[in-house]
Amino acid sequence: MIKTIVWQQTFGERVEGTRSILDALTHAGIGVLPLSPGEVEGAGIVFFHEMSDRLGEFVRDASRGGARRVLAVATGGAVTQQTVWQLLRHGASDVLAMDGRAEVARAAAARLTRWVEVDAIVDSSLVRDNLVGESNTWRAVMRQLVEAAHFTDAPILLQGDTGSGKELAARLVHSLDPGHGKGALVVVDCGAIAPELSGSEFFGHERGSFTGAVSARDGAFALANGGTLFLDELGDLPLRLQPELLRAVQECTYKRVGSNMWQKTHFRLVSATHRDLLGAVEQGQFRGDLYYRIASITIHLPSLRDRSEDVLPLARHFMSAIRRLHEPPEIEGIVERYLVERAYPGNVRELRQLVMRIMHRHVGPGPITAGDIPEDDRPDVDLSTSWLDIPFEGAIRRAVAQGVSLREIGQAATETAIRLAVDIEGNLQNAARRLHVTDRALQMRRAAKRQVHSTPTGPLPPIAN
Repeated sequence: MIKTIVWQQTFGERVEGTRSILDALTHAGIGVLPLSPGEVEGAGIVFFHEMSDRLGEFVRDASRGGARRVLAVATGGAVTQQTVWQLLRHGASDVLAMDGRAEVARAAAARLTRWVEVDAIVDSSLVRDNLVGESNTWRAVMRQLVEAAHFTDAPILLQGDTGSGKELAARLVHSLDPGHGKGALVVVDCGAIAPELSGSEFFGHERGSFTGAVSARDGAFALANGGTLFLDELGDLPLRLQPELLRAVQECTYKRVGSNMWQKTHFRLVSATHRDLLGAVEQGQFRGDLYYRIASITIHLPSLRDRSEDVLPLARHFMSAIRRLHEPPEIEGIVERYLVERAYPGNVRELRQLVMRIMHRHVGPGPITAGDIPEDDRPDVDLSTSWLDIPFEGAIRRAVAQGVSLREIGQAATETAIRLAVDIEGNLQNAARRLHVTDRALQMRRAAKRQVHSTPTGPLPPIAN
């Protein structure tokens, strides 16, 4: 049992039974402390009587948009669907209703214990040194991957653009799988298999079974027995080769080419593709029965453009690896901005190659400067507005499509910028400096926001410099 401490906060009416939940958590090895002002660290539990703007704001701030675990428990009995979805959207990891005190206490203890175990693995060197990233988007994906790999034996389908880290994710699954960790990880590139040799590649062959088969050979299914079989770019496997693969995966049996003897195998199956397999199924280009067999758990690895906060941590990681340095060199501000704002069609793989070219040019003990960027990689356009990227435009597009007013869009953008600035800087004063406004302006806006939540009479005041 992992021992940990979580905080608690209560919104609205305190009802009898809250104490029993806290006692049950303590019995399960989870210490619970009242929340101290301004000290939101680690996982927490929030008791609430009814949904309110103040509760939603607290959950969003406490969870940092989902980065921290927050369990919301409704003390007023049943909770509406709208409340559940609102709290999850604000960053809560789960929402429970206190219908039966004993049951909800056990459920809360089980969830918090699992979350602590998952986050401990996510924060371990095994994960952080191989799948580098600090953004909320990346952390959410790592949580999915760790939970699927370590706490289940289900087949996993990894989807993502080329260069997004699918093979590294598959290797992590193999390392974390407690049931198959001692066997081998066998990688099969389905897009590179010649159709006439597919049977031999997957199942092996007997000596003399075809021209050139001078000796017997094990295939991937035999080599992966007791370990992990990673079918890379499975979406590129020709349609006519999919039925025999389906049967072997489904029944865990196969025959070597040229043999009449069935053999058994047992492995963890991980597949990966850059294609939209479900769309391919609908178009008749991929077998639906094979898709649903390999995709018990589907994990989407985001493109680098969807986690731009991870560009600099990745760049520093690659710099250390290339030069084998404990601490990478500093990066001048103009180069940091260039790295973050640059497009990476090849995702993490392209960033690594760029960093390698930069490091080959860099000499001396000083920081990485603009001159270290090779001529062919230097920008030829003004990057002053490149932060207005596709994800930002997509969010605005969805808001407009849903009929959200211009005032609401502006308020949401402002509040998001303030929250992120405070998160980055750690305090309101430094956040105001980053946003080029006074700290008093931010304080006044926060005060006005709290007043609007209690008596909604109009829009929030604009922020003045």
